[in-house]
Amino acid sequence: MDQLSIESALTDLHLPALRYNDRLDSTNAEAWRWLEAGGPDRALVVADEQTAGRGRAGRHWVTASGSALAFSLLLLAPPLDPQRLPRLTGLGALSVVSALEAKFALPAWIKWPNDILVDGRKVGGVLVEALWSGEKLEAAVVGIGINIAPESVSAAILPPAGLNYPATCVEDATGYPVDRLEVLHAILHEMLVTWLSRLSLPEFMHAWEAKLAFLDQWVELSAGGPLGMPGLLNRGEPGSKDRLAGRLVGLTEDGALKLIDMSGKLVSVAVGELHLRPALIKDSTPPE
Repeated sequence: MDQLSIESALTDLHLPALRYNDRLDSTNAEAWRWLEAGGPDRALVVADEQTAGRGRAGRHWVTASGSALAFSLLLLAPPLDPQRLPRLTGLGALSVVSALEAKFALPAWIKWPNDILVDGRKVGGVLVEALWSGEKLEAAVVGIGINIAPESVSAAILPPAGLNYPATCVEDATGYPVDRLEVLHAILHEMLVTWLSRLSLPEFMHAWEAKLAFLDQWVELSAGGPLGMPGLLNRGEPGSKDRLAGRLVGLTEDGALKLIDMSGKLVSVAVGELHLRPALIKDSTPPE
């Protein structure tokens, strides 16, 4: 993978500018630096290796050379209501699962808000960062990382003890070698051609909801912060984690998660420092 091969593979997408680096700290960071230097709308940054890739809540995303995809798309004045910025995370996630299904027949799911699952294991993630001027959304960067080859999830790269969720890669799921440029093209085609212009339409939300992992199942949301986080019910002793159990029923228009809690009440939870797991509900009957 190099600058020329990427440009050739993405010719039909008519990107205004593209930068490839063998090694970068972070493709999101490079996209912001490019913006400061005058980078255009839909500029794309791709790296073979990341040394300081970013995930949600300051987590580190590992991108080993030759084994994964790491790229970021710069969007100036994204075509959506700024109050619905989480839809950009949905854009990235939906584009990945749609591409994996269309190109490789891999059933993939979105573990809200930003993880991509295949066979119940994490194969990739999305990180959206935004630049604001007061209440005006000036720009956003949609960063995506995908594990492609087995080396991307080896114990040396991802020690099991440090994982929040079991990891996998595209090649393990398909059972055969995969061209990273095919994956890159498929995802960007879904983002730029299929979904970007439809961000504000009901069909986008319907498609996003339909690919939610654990939809219509009982789940548990937890937050590592102090009790009283907005959107969560306090369950536990002072100093313990907030937890909310409920049946996952969909998304609000701004991308918050909708749950029916144990009492039958509809609760929405905004994107934050949350973790989603299937919940084992004991001695209780789900409300009808």
